[in-house]
Amino acid sequence: MLKILKYSFYDLMRSRWSYVYFAFYLLLGIVLLFLNNDLSKAVITLMNVIIVLVPLIGTIFGVMYYYNSKEFTELLLAQPIKRSSIFLGQYLGVALSLSMSLILGLGLPFVFYGLFKSNAIWDFSLLLITGTFLTLIFTALAFNIALSNENKIKGFGYAILLWLFLGIIYDGIFLMSLILFEDYPLDKISLIGTMLNPIDLSRTLILLKLDISALLGYTGAIFKQFFGTSFGIITSFLALALWVILPVLRIVFKSKKKDF
Repeated sequence: MLKILKYSFYDLMRSRWSYVYFAFYLLLGIVLLFLNNDLSKAVITLMNVIIVLVPLIGTIFGVMYYYNSKEFTELLLAQPIKRSSIFLGQYLGVALSLSMSLILGLGLPFVFYGLFKSNAIWDFSLLLITGTFLTLIFTALAFNIALSNENKIKGFGYAILLWLFLGIIYDGIFLMSLILFEDYPLDKISLIGTMLNPIDLSRTLILLKLDISALLGYTGAIFKQFFGTSFGIITSFLALALWVILPVLRIVFKSKKKDF
């Protein structure tokens, strides 16, 4: 598995799209720091970009890599190598290369700007951690979609639909539900609903860390009461870890059952 991971990682590192992804974040970090003298404000702006863009890139790269390396995968399957090792190696190669582009692309300009001397270092660290989690989650979901669909167009369609649902549609449905049932106690349902969407969960964690939960009103007070505690933060990261583990386990299960 490590050899396949290494090959996939270096293969993507040589790809021009990895350099484009890295250059985009590098340029974004430089521009934001040029426009904002305050590191905290730059982190807030970055949050809005990362929460939407990272899942989209992870989904597209995951699906694209699977379909483009299909012939090579079939060649590997003819060798005495475990199926799970092949697909897990490819998944980790894609996810780690994307995560590295994100961390280095954003990290370098902030470090040179004096991040280590600023109080915003913990906020920025949380931003990178949640960004890495989102990359791992959506790359795993993309591999699941690709494994379940032989048709490339269908696979891409389902991948974009998944991103649209979790990134935009889910929030709309969730908000409408809260408005329709506002007469009922919805504290626990709000917390559960947030944890069922990794994008919402990441956004909530960052907002609370930046101490701007007052902008969320009553809901923000509920979230701060739960997510603001040590137990809440641990539960949140466990939920994000579960969002990574479950799709990865399905990759292993699907790869063993799939007829190539």
